[in-house]
Formats: sequence, C-alpha cells, structure tokens
Amino acid sequence: MDALDASKLLDEELYSRQLYVLGSPAMQRIQGARVLVSGLQGLGAEVAKNLVLMGVGSLTLHDPHPTCWSDLAAQFLLSEQDLERSRAEASQELLAQLNRAVQVVVHTGDITEDLLLDFQVVVLTAAKLEEQLKVGTLCHKHGVCFLAADTRGLVGQLFCDFGEDFTVQDPTEAEPLTAAIQHISQPPPTQGSPGILTLRKGANTHYFRDGDLVTFSGIEGMVELNDCDPRSIHVREDGSLEIGDTTTFSRYLRGGAITEVKRPKTVRHKSLDTALLQPHVVAQSSQEVHHAHCLHQAFCALHKFQHLHGRPPQPWDPVDAETVVGLARDLEPLKRTEEEPLEEPLDEALVRTVALSSAGVLSPMVAMLGAVAAQEVLKAISRKFMPLDQWLYFDALDCLPEDGELLPSPEDCALRGSRYDGQIAVFGAGFQEKLRRQHYLLVGAGAIGCELLKVFALVGLGAGNSGGLTVVDMDHIERSNLSRQFLFRSQDVGRPKAEVAAAAARGLNPDLQVIPLTYPLDPTTEHIYGDNFFSRVDGVAAALDSFQARRYVAARCTHYLKPLLEAGTSGTWGSATVFMPHVTEAYRAPASAAASEDAPYPVCTVRYFPSTAEHTLQWARHEFEELFRLSAETINHHQQAHTSLADMDEPQTLTLLKPVLGVLRVRPQNWQDCVAWALGHWKLCFHYGIKQLLRHFPPNKDTHLLYVLAAANLYAQMHGLPGSQDWTALRELLKLLPQPDPQQMAPIFASNLELASASAEFGPEQQKELNKALEVWSVGPPLKPLMFEKDDDSNFHVDFVVAAASLRCQNYGIPPVNRAQSKRIVGQIIPAIATTTAAVAGLLGLELYKVVSGPRPRSAFRHSYLHLAENYLIRYMPFAPAIQTFHHLKWTSWDRLKVPAGQPERTLESLLAHLQEQHGLRVRILLHGSALLYAAGWSPEKQAQHLPLRVTELVQQLTGQAPAPGQRVLVLELSCEGDDEDTAFPPLHYEL
Repeated sequence: MDALDASKLLDEELYSRQLYVLGSPAMQRIQGARVLVSGLQGLGAEVAKNLVLMGVGSLTLHDPHPTCWSDLAAQFLLSEQDLERSRAEASQELLAQLNRAVQVVVHTGDITEDLLLDFQVVVLTAAKLEEQLKVGTLCHKHGVCFLAADTRGLVGQLFCDFGEDFTVQDPTEAEPLTAAIQHISQPPPTQGSPGILTLRKGANTHYFRDGDLVTFSGIEGMVELNDCDPRSIHVREDGSLEIGDTTTFSRYLRGGAITEVKRPKTVRHKSLDTALLQPHVVAQSSQEVHHAHCLHQAFCALHKFQHLHGRPPQPWDPVDAETVVGLARDLEPLKRTEEEPLEEPLDEALVRTVALSSAGVLSPMVAMLGAVAAQEVLKAISRKFMPLDQWLYFDALDCLPEDGELLPSPEDCALRGSRYDGQIAVFGAGFQEKLRRQHYLLVGAGAIGCELLKVFALVGLGAGNSGGLTVVDMDHIERSNLSRQFLFRSQDVGRPKAEVAAAAARGLNPDLQVIPLTYPLDPTTEHIYGDNFFSRVDGVAAALDSFQARRYVAARCTHYLKPLLEAGTSGTWGSATVFMPHVTEAYRAPASAAASEDAPYPVCTVRYFPSTAEHTLQWARHEFEELFRLSAETINHHQQAHTSLADMDEPQTLTLLKPVLGVLRVRPQNWQDCVAWALGHWKLCFHYGIKQLLRHFPPNKDTHLLYVLAAANLYAQMHGLPGSQDWTALRELLKLLPQPDPQQMAPIFASNLELASASAEFGPEQQKELNKALEVWSVGPPLKPLMFEKDDDSNFHVDFVVAAASLRCQNYGIPPVNRAQSKRIVGQIIPAIATTTAAVAGLLGLELYKVVSGPRPRSAFRHSYLHLAENYLIRYMPFAPAIQTFHHLKWTSWDRLKVPAGQPERTLESLLAHLQEQHGLRVRILLHGSALLYAAGWSPEKQAQHLPLRVTELVQQLTGQAPAPGQRVLVLELSCEGDDEDTAFPPLHYEL
C-alpha cells in the first residue's frame, strides 16, 4: 500500500532523543506509515502507546469487545467507567492525546482482505489462532508485514512475518565507522598491488574488518577516491588497509577520511501456517531452543483447549491443566524441515505450569512484550535493524514460588470483580494484599520513571490504606520529553515532573497513595531523606540517567538495607537489575562508565593536538564558556566590587578577556559591532591568511558564515542587544566591513605549540593598552552570562559549538560529525526511544513481584540486558555478595557492626574497649566522610583530650554539628591500625 505523505517537516525538538537512535530517513518513513492494531487488551494498548509516542503517521484500532474487570490489571487506557464499553473506542482519545501528530482512528467492522490492503503493518494481539491464520495468510499474500503477539500469565509469544523478500537497509544501530587518513601509498603500475591506506594515529583502526565496504571524502590529490562506489578493504597485521587498485589514480597529497558503507541484508520469512510446524525461534543456546519449542507447543495446546471448550483454562485448576498437557502431547510433532521432524521430548512440567497460570494478564509482561512488538513494527516500517527470525518466546515463570506448597489455590485466584482480577488469577488475592501494603520510593520521573509508575499503579503497589509511593524528581518537563514520558502532555511543559507524574499515576489507579517530592536525593538533602524517611520505605526503584546519581541512591539502599530495582537505557540497549540485601551483590557502576562519565580529554590534546571530532567539540564548548559566560561573570564581578580591571590576576584573566574585546575598543552598540567582533574572532581562530583559506576551503563557506552568525548573536545576547537570523543581510554586511590585516592577526589556536604559547604572552605595553581598553569597554550595565542550553535550537548555542568544531576539524584534517551528532556529544545527550524504556520497566516489574513476595533465594532473581536492534535478551542470576575476612571476622557489603550508644552514652574510650572485646579490633575511627575521631598514633595529650568524651560530644566538637533531630545512627568508618591498614571494615553504626 502507499504510505501517507511523509514530506511534512519532522519535529526535531519532539523526537530529538529518538532521532539519535533511528535517524532522519527512518523517522520520515515512520511518520508516513499506516498501522493496524487489533486487540486492545493490555498487550495491544502497550503496542499502540509506543507507536503513537514514536510518531507513526496513522494508527487504526480494532477491538469491538467490551471492557471487563480483568482488563484493568494491565490496560492503562481503561478505567472502571469503561466497563462494557468497546475497548478500542474507550482507548482512542487517550492514545490520541499522547501525540496529536498521529491520526488515531477506530475500525468497528470485521477485518477483511480489502481492509488489510490499506496498511503497511498489521498487528494482532490476544487473537484466536484461527484469526491469526486467516489474517496472516492474507498479509503474506499481499506483502503486508504481519505480527501476532500474546501473553498468558507469565509467558509471552511474538511472531513476525515480513514476507519472502524483505530488505533491511540499515541492519545495525551503530553509526558508520569513519576515520582520518594519514597517508595512501601507491604501488608502481607494473606491480599490480593494492593501495595501502594508513589511518591517522589515534583512529580506531581495530574496528574495521576484512570485507567491509568503504568510501572516501576530502582527499587532496587522489581525488578519484572521493565519493567513489563502495570498495572492499582488507585489514593488514599492522592495522593499515588495502583499498584495491589505485595505480591509475592521481598521487595522494594530504587529508581525507574513510567511511564505512553499511551493507543491506535480505530477510526471508515464512507464513504463519508454515511457521507453526517449523518454528524458527530466537534463542542463545540449544537448551533455550528446546525450552522455546515447548512453550510453542504450550501455546498451541492453549488455543486447542479454548477451541474445544469455548473458554481458557481456569486459574490454577489442576484438571484443566492436565487437559492442556494432554493436548500438547497429542499435537503434531514440530519439524526441522518439511520432511524432518524434531526429535525433542515435551517438557510436560513446563506446559503444566504454563496452563495453571495462563488465565491472568500482567502489566509487567505486556509492557515487556509490547515494547518488543512495537520495535518490530518500526523495523518493518523503517527497514532499520534486523527483524526477529521469526518466533520469540519469553517467560518469567521464575516469579512463581519455588516451593510447590506456596503456589496459589484455585479459590485464592477466583475472579472478584476487582481491577486486579487479571493479576490475582496468577498470584492470588493474598499476594495482592502484600502489594497494596508496600511503601516504595521511586527516584526519577523521566521516561523509565513514567513507565514504572504505570506498572506500579496497575499492579496496585502501595494502593492500600497502609501503603504508599513517593516519587522524587527535581526536574521540570521539557517538550523533548513528550515522545517517551507518556504521563506528560504538551500543557505540562515547564511543570515539575514529580508532581505531574504523581497526578497522572493517580488517574491510572485512584486507590494509589502517591506523594511527589521535588527535592533532589543527594548528600545535601539527607536531613529530608534521612533515618525516619527510609524507616518507612520497603524498597527503592531508581530510574536515573547518571552513574553518579545511581551510586548515591545505591549507597543509601546499602546503608538502610533496602532492596533496589534499577534500570537504564541507551538507544535500543537496556538493562534491568535487582539488588537484595544479604542475597545478591550490592550495586556497582560499570567500571568503564564510572571512569568515562564527565571525564574530559587531556587539555594539551584538545588545545594543540586534536585527532577526533570529540576533541574539537570539547574545545568549542570551552570556547563558548570562556567567551560568553566566564568573561561576563568576571567583568560583572569587578563592576560590583568597584575594583579596577587593571588589578586582575595576570595573565590568566587578561588572557580570558582579550578575545572578548577582539577588534573592538568600546562596548558594542549595535548588530554591526557584534558582527565585526565575530568576524575578527573567526580570523583569530581559523584564518591563517586569505590564500590558505581559498586553497583549503573553496567549495562551501556556509560553515564560516554560520560561525560568524552564531558568534555575533551570542555576543549580542551577552550585551543585551538585538540579534539577527538573516543570512542574506549578513553576507551583505560582511562585504561592507573593513577586513582586518591577516598579517596582524595572531593564530591563537595554531597547530604549532610554540606559536600558540607565544601568542598568549603579554608585554608591558600590551597589558597597559588592554587594561585601558577594558576600563572603557566595561562601563555600562552588567553583562548577561550565557548558560549553555542544548535543547533550544533558536538560541545559537549549539550552532556556535557545531560551527566552531567543524572549522577546527577542517584546520586539522579531522572528519567532522553532523549537527545532530555534535549536539548529542556536546550536550551529553543519551539516545532514547520509548520501546526500550517500556521494556526495562516491564522487566523490573517482574523482579518487583519476587521482592514483595517474601524471602526468595538468589536463584529466583534475574539481571536482564537487552538490545532490541539486534534481538538480544539475556537474563541471569545476580552474583552473591563477596565475602571479606579479617582474622575471625567475616562480612559482606550489606553487613555493619552495631554498637548502641547506651544510657548514659558511652565515651570514646568505652567504644574502643567494646570493639576490642567484641571483635578483637584495634582501629582508627573516622566519622563517615568527615573528621578523624581517633587514631592510636596520637600523642598522649591528644588521647587524653578525646577518650573521656562522649561520642556525640566529640563529633559535635570536631564538626560543629550535633546529630540531627530524628537521626538514629552515626556512621563511623573503621580502618586497621598496624600492618593491615588497607583492610576495609564494615561500617560501624553507632545507634543513638
């Protein structure tokens, strides 16, 4: 079918984080697509929600069935007021509110062959097998991509058929490799040897592989390679690349970049009727393949049971379950090929457990599978990323108790006319009460936080009179949040995330007891989130976007012995992890992430020897700070302090302020003055003479103009002057301005280290002249320091950094990156997409069931890592906490030594005696992160002063602060006196 008109402008602000994952071509195809979703129970609602958030052109909903109580356990678009109303009609308006750019319509008739021709992708959820076969056959016939998805309790199934000749244009999420060229050697024509390309030092040579296709750009001399057809390379042992025959080409002179060309791949899918007996399943091992085949048979048997009895099996009914096992046993054997059967035994115990728990529908399950299904729809539309081949089975049966005696009874799982009926059918009414009594802390109300709040509301976490949720987030809603953070609407932009998310969660479940807090959770607010606060918390969920914040929250959980559910995403990568006191290891940030977060490149490299686009962007970002923020703050400070600029520290301050004056000797008065300054600064930074400029950069001056335009506008903003966005007027103005003499313009940031150092020095006459100019120039109202803002595309902040970095790349022969990539790097933006956030929230919800259910062994819990672009999901048991020893003492990161203060309170001498007597420890003691309370090496006089003091008295004397009201413990750090000073003992909790 023909797609919608995709020529409409892409809303780059709304989809900014998603664009970093999919790219503009894929997004253009997505917003021109037509999709049909049939079945609007929990799974269908999740698929539809994700597609609307991600901006499909048109979404048609189909589900004429009336809403029932069990729908409310997982369908967040429905409420008690929608009972007996068509699911599709009841869901339409709320879905449309998520993204007004998407047409959301309802189809009330049957699904016919003619109807299917109107769509590029058709999705059936929770459909009968007969309906799946009918629709799947018609879609396969007409080249319409077809998906069928279903969940039964704690197991899920997804099938994809994209046709027999489906081309994936961009199979991977990674950007094409690109690297700067150092040299290309050219063998004599008589040798017939390939050209040898050497990459510039520092390039990621090990990422290129034999057989990669590449093309070239920016080469001087051997211009025949520029924009050539893709060439295959061979990687040599020394890292250089053979690039094919270059004997007839011009001699290589300098520069250029090599760029990978991605290879399209073709996928051949079978129709559903064939794939039912020859299932290709996504699995990591032969054991997983067998497990998936048994789940496949279980689903077929459940369909057979419903066909025979007109209903699904009753919750935890052993008779119905045995019937399903018998039906599975009697199914036609699966086949490896049309002729060769699979010789695999049926895991009857697995089928039985599936049947017993199959009557329910769970919010975490539909969130997880709905995210994967929506991602497959995007793959079908955009032809980006490899689709599933062809079946995916997912089960979370590990959520059930290992002890069969603890499994729920049919009576405990009977329907009650409750919004939790779908969940009670799996876990029972007793477990539902446990969920309702919980008090949980959710840190972060962004994309993952919104998805978790939805899960918490639907499962009823903290929804009882004695339960509750606390949502903590200090941020405010931005428009770019709306494509993933589905609890927010356009009218909420600018409002606190925590408050809006809490109100929206109460809308999903009116019984939810939720309190929003806008104070950050960090060391500055421990008087708010202290002992009393955490004493009321049963567990913590962290949905944070920095490892620094995660480490702090995890440390609080370790301190207070609280379970931690933690999730994160980057593009289509996601993780969901669980940390249980005394059961699993405590949270530790990945070593690579902890080391790289906020770590700048070496100053010398950035300033004098850049070799990557990241180096130039860091330099450009530093330029922004010095020119438009630090200089303004410095001048304002001296104006307010009424001090002379001549009294400034030299040469640092003068070095900072000299470029701000530039060619001006008085304050700018108008737009022309700002342009004159910007032109002069451009020459200082990038212009080594007119002849060099024309030789190196003749084709395109747009980047140079962008730099001048952006710099002039920022200079104007800093001085409170009006700017301009008129490129034509700027060109005319530049013709009228006098051109500074290139011989007098020192290249401040030249590649020569000695020249650059010399240019920064000030002689006495230069200092005198500069001070005089600064005194005149600084008279007037305070300047406006500009704080870098990455998400406002109209303020010229990103434009300046992008243009400056691009010009610096040209100066140094470095392959530049485009504006979107530059904005992501300099703004430290994490690529994000709705599907991944929904998937990790669902995975955390499954771990929540285990945490709340009561004591569980480590074998019950799962860490999960997924990569939706490459159909990768791994779930594994967390590691046990590491045991540390010192003599007779053994402990883990969850342990602590406890010493009561006593009445009357013990002295420091008494505390030391207690540690010696009870634990055999001779230690030095520090107040956590603060003052030293005791060390054996102290002089007798100092010991005599400290030992008789009460511990709290000593702490107050050393820190100037008494324990806060309500504080229950002082945390003291111990280290060994003597030979084992590096031993890290468990913390000492001095109980007040």
